[in-house]
Amino acid sequence: MTGTTDPLVEGFHYYFLVVDGVSVIDPATEAFFGCGKMSGGIEIPESKEAAAYYTFDKNVPHGQVRECKYYSNLENAERRCFVYTPAEYETSPQKRYPVLYLQHGMGEDERGWSQQGMMANIMDNQIAAGKCVPMIVVMDYGNCGYSFGARKGETMEQFGASFTPIMLEEIIPFIDSNFRTLTDRDNRAMAGLSWGGRETFQTALPNLDKFSHIGTFSGALFLPLDQIPTLYGGVFADADAFNSKVHTLFMGMGSEENFGSDRISQALRDNGINCIYYESPGTHHEWLTWRRCLNEFLPLIFKSDKK
Repeated sequence: MTGTTDPLVEGFHYYFLVVDGVSVIDPATEAFFGCGKMSGGIEIPESKEAAAYYTFDKNVPHGQVRECKYYSNLENAERRCFVYTPAEYETSPQKRYPVLYLQHGMGEDERGWSQQGMMANIMDNQIAAGKCVPMIVVMDYGNCGYSFGARKGETMEQFGASFTPIMLEEIIPFIDSNFRTLTDRDNRAMAGLSWGGRETFQTALPNLDKFSHIGTFSGALFLPLDQIPTLYGGVFADADAFNSKVHTLFMGMGSEENFGSDRISQALRDNGINCIYYESPGTHHEWLTWRRCLNEFLPLIFKSDKK
């Protein structure tokens, strides 16, 4: 059986086959968790040169991605996260590392960055090239692995909001207790794509005692641009105070998705906030955009020449 689609932009795309009205996964593809369920996936390839930063390179040292289980007292249930440790983690037993907490988007889960996002390859290649510092990357479930509206009566403000206390009270302590982390705010970052970007702002901005590097990739922020000084408890009201605390504030998106990151970042700059904006050329609201955003974000964080 063959099929023809409209032209797709380069990058990773979820898809399904519809057989007699039933949506099923193509048995010829691997399965990926996206769209709130297991999905087929297809990669429209870039050139080898363009894709090199997220492609496995046999000539560089490779870190590990570990599956970790822990118990959540807040949810009274088992939870899971995936943790990347750099290649040198095993050979430098006295060294401690900064931590990036990296969140997926709506309808995805803690597997997304490791599988669809090629996170480990990006990390390995950047560390080997000296572009970013060796760090631990934590990918946990953001409590938004279904589509908004699927749960009757749930408001947009409630969707995924239960993640913030779990992050602050359970995930960070679990990671600091089980890995060799640097535990001060200067060595802790948070970033996320789409709804994970929204969760990043909701978690990090009111808790700048815990985070000093913040990134959103196509963040689902929907902010009123004329109210910047009042947002998130007034965190942006004193630009000098904010800039002295937040060493990196990064916003990125694809040039074709019109998700508003460009307008928000400009509004922040107009209010005196140091904000770095990146636009991925020719990409939409999908994983190639977010790989590129991560690739741009990593060299900015945990650098000793920052404030």
